[in-house]
Amino acid sequence: MTVPNFPLRRGPLLLVFLIFAVFWFGSLDYRRLIDPDEGRYAEIPREMVVSGDWLTPRLNDLKYFEKPPLQYWATAIAYTLFGEHHWTARLWSALTGFMGILFTIFAVARLFNPATGWIAGAVIASSLLWNLIGHVNTLDMGVSAFLAAAIFALCLAQRDDATPLESRRWQDGAWVLLALATLSKGLIGIVLPAATVVLYALWQHDLNLVSRIRPWRGLVILLLITAPWFIVVSFVNPEFANFFFIHEHLQRFLTKVHHRYEPMWYFIPILLIGMLPWLGSLLPGIKAGFGEDASKRFQPQRFLLVWVVLVFVFFSISDSKLPSYILPLFPALATLVALHLNSPVTAPRRIGDALFAGGIGLVGLCFVPLVSHRADTLEMEAIYRLYQPWLYAAAALFAVGGVAAFFLARKHSLAAIGALAAASFCSGQAIILGHDAFGVVNSAHDVALAVRAQVPPGVPFYSVNTYDQSFQFYLQRTTTMVDYKDELGFGIRQEPQKFIPDIASFAIVWRQTPVAWALMPPDTWAHLKAQGLPMVEVARDLRRVIVRKDVSSSPRLEGAKP
Repeated sequence: MTVPNFPLRRGPLLLVFLIFAVFWFGSLDYRRLIDPDEGRYAEIPREMVVSGDWLTPRLNDLKYFEKPPLQYWATAIAYTLFGEHHWTARLWSALTGFMGILFTIFAVARLFNPATGWIAGAVIASSLLWNLIGHVNTLDMGVSAFLAAAIFALCLAQRDDATPLESRRWQDGAWVLLALATLSKGLIGIVLPAATVVLYALWQHDLNLVSRIRPWRGLVILLLITAPWFIVVSFVNPEFANFFFIHEHLQRFLTKVHHRYEPMWYFIPILLIGMLPWLGSLLPGIKAGFGEDASKRFQPQRFLLVWVVLVFVFFSISDSKLPSYILPLFPALATLVALHLNSPVTAPRRIGDALFAGGIGLVGLCFVPLVSHRADTLEMEAIYRLYQPWLYAAAALFAVGGVAAFFLARKHSLAAIGALAAASFCSGQAIILGHDAFGVVNSAHDVALAVRAQVPPGVPFYSVNTYDQSFQFYLQRTTTMVDYKDELGFGIRQEPQKFIPDIASFAIVWRQTPVAWALMPPDTWAHLKAQGLPMVEVARDLRRVIVRKDVSSSPRLEGAKP
């Protein structure tokens, strides 16, 4: 174990943490919801609140069984209490991310020492990927926070100075957290921690660890929390079990069915970028995870190292990959980095993190002007240029933080770490806040709000040859899909009467309907307009056109009453 070498004063630390909390939660309402994840995970709980059915998740009024319901429930509660806003849609991600930081500080302080705990908290809070995902409405932050807390709770239950009562309580708490992780995103909530326990026990030649975690008692706790929803939803929806357990778990991991295949090395750059600005301590931190004691005494740093490696390898060999999948390893990795940063011989090496951050900031300042070259149209070039000032600010913050940490590193270690963490956190916030420039194309906010007040209740509204995940949330109603399935395919198979399979069928329905509205891509609008389908354009943006039809604005239908 390391020896704390930083003087800690509770008052200043609490003040800093309070300021951090204000900044962490204060930006949630600023940005429009971005497709696809933010729109999807805002709409499902909205439909729960509107329908009153909190058992069967639905997306655009179609059954949607890809994930369990915990985050949907939490967001639906937020909507019920505070209304439907950007910040309530993102609240669960932000809250679980914040609690993950808090629990990291607490657990690492108990496992090692308070100074290492606060450093681990600073590292995880300022790590780019944790910072960004904590402010995006997606399921990955919730499951990551619960998994990380469960891993820490397992460590707390096994520590040398834990009383038998403490050990039992922390062990039971770990199982509760694993149940919440399972209700957040499925079976990885139990599979990955179980594999970590087994691999660590084999490495340490301590197979008694498996019995010490009381697996039978733990499984009872886990089933008491998770089984009720799985049983009832399967009873009401017989098709659930096969889709959820086979399609969404086995096929997602073993096949390319979800079209998210990436090469084995995909997560290496994600890890390096996601751990900014702590790259200088990354490899030394991993080395610190090996520890020095080869006895059978439980070694939390080794357990955390096994967790980090297992999560990284598991998702690397999967045929389905997204950048946020490896997020659960970040609190444990931040702890290993903190152990390195708080070791007595590390002071000169802390300069490495400062140099990385400063160098990245300076390189970023040079490359920001090239960002607009990614644009393929003049409209997109204008959007990229709107984003550039935010990127300049992010790069400058990295550079300034790195320079400040470099000069503070030798004599004021805690100040150096704090300066680098603060600059990195603010840099990450600049990156994500500025990304709202893309909201005009990646969000249906503007075009939906332009027409929402004009659409009468109960009037048919169609999504033709497209599906905008955020459109239904902002329109505050569902739409009928036309000639487009994508991830709604499963729900459409269960309720085909809610789907129009092709444009020709849609044209017949449209001509027969006195009043109707539709959303479609510009090329589809041009095609239907050329066919003479009675439509009036009401609103558009770069990717969407909204049209309407009513008897007063279209040719009189044959056989219609005067």
